Amino acid sequence: MAKSSKKPKAPIITSPKGMHDILPADQPLWEKVRKVGKEVADYYNFLKIETPILEKEELFNRPLGEISEVVEKQMFILKSRGSDGLALRPEGTAPIVRSYIEHGLSHLGQPLKLYYEGPMFRYEQPQAGRFRQFHQLGFEIISGDNDPVYDAQVIIATYRFLQYLKLKDTEVQINSTGCNKCRPNFKKKLVEYYKSKEKLLCADDRHRLKINPMRLLDCKVDKCIELKKDSPNILDSLDSDCKKHFKKVLEFLEEVKLPYSLNQFLVRGFDYYTKTVFEIFHQGFNFAIAAGGRYDYLVEMLGGRQSPGVGSATGLERIVEIIKQKNISILGKVKPKLYLIHIGDLAKAKALAIVEMFREAGMDIHEALGKDSLRAQLKSADKLGSPFALIFGQQEAFEQSIIIRDMKSGAQETVPLIKVVNVLRRKLR
Repeated sequence: MAKSSKKPKAPIITSPKGMHDILPADQPLWEKVRKVGKEVADYYNFLKIETPILEKEELFNRPLGEISEVVEKQMFILKSRGSDGLALRPEGTAPIVRSYIEHGLSHLGQPLKLYYEGPMFRYEQPQAGRFRQFHQLGFEIISGDNDPVYDAQVIIATYRFLQYLKLKDTEVQINSTGCNKCRPNFKKKLVEYYKSKEKLLCADDRHRLKINPMRLLDCKVDKCIELKKDSPNILDSLDSDCKKHFKKVLEFLEEVKLPYSLNQFLVRGFDYYTKTVFEIFHQGFNFAIAAGGRYDYLVEMLGGRQSPGVGSATGLERIVEIIKQKNISILGKVKPKLYLIHIGDLAKAKALAIVEMFREAGMDIHEALGKDSLRAQLKSADKLGSPFALIFGQQEAFEQSIIIRDMKSGAQETVPLIKVVNVLRRKLR
């Protein structure tokens, strides 16, 4: 029996686990989300900054905390040829602070308002609202003092960003985690509370109890959530300065009627946070769509002069998912595109100049110059929902004219090529 001469079919290569393509159909929505983010940033005077996707590993080890879940389990680490440890950035704040110090950005004046948008990477189990590559848009304010008005401004800018994307039913949850002076007292109270309950904790929390007990409040394991219900309230341990700071933040939010609720268990997952921390949730979804807080010691921790800061990050995949699930209309009316149909080689050659003529007139036009069949091109025009098709054949090329076909009624008229732009403008009105 003769052997088949067919080569085995090559296996299909798919995207890496937890990473996804943003396909053409979703691009208008993503572009709109980014555009709104830029408009909010411009209004509140945030300057755009872009940092590398790859940073030195140590940039995240120190400020995020060596026992943080991100550092321990979720960072993508690469070794360069020079044996330097590099990490795909898991978050945006530390790189911005590194850039602030490295380039002396304090010369731009303080407070310095910066915003960023781009991909982040964390090696975690993919699930609803969680990806290994995801996009964030963030607002950061670095200043010479820790004025609570900056906390409020970051929260307001983040909330307005969501509001302008028509995300109603959003709730800001807010807390204060104190400072280096009052936090040790609270940690001591936590350890005393959990001491008799250590055996009931998950393995990660037993580790956290020894190293960083505040992380116990951030655990998502059901039995640990139940245990923390009666744990000490961090607000009771704040010193007078932290209480005053937090009170002012809340007063500023109330001044602009921004809705919030206190959450005494909210601590966030990175060591660099101090005082104000917050998360924003959308009704019906169990993940935060935005989060952030104050970081008074981060600049100093990374080798700069003490410059308190506060920032936020919004998950763009999470926003897009909510918009799609709830059928929220943010794109407005799609501008209709005309469709240019050519018949014959002469018409094809001259069709390129017609496309450019419409570009100069500011009118959008589709074409399929690789297709020769009139029927196939009309079918494409109909599929795209073009209101008018422009038919350009050899006779029209000689006569310097073009046929306008109404795709709804099928009616056709021939007009001089020189007048077609004005005729179509009247028709499209």
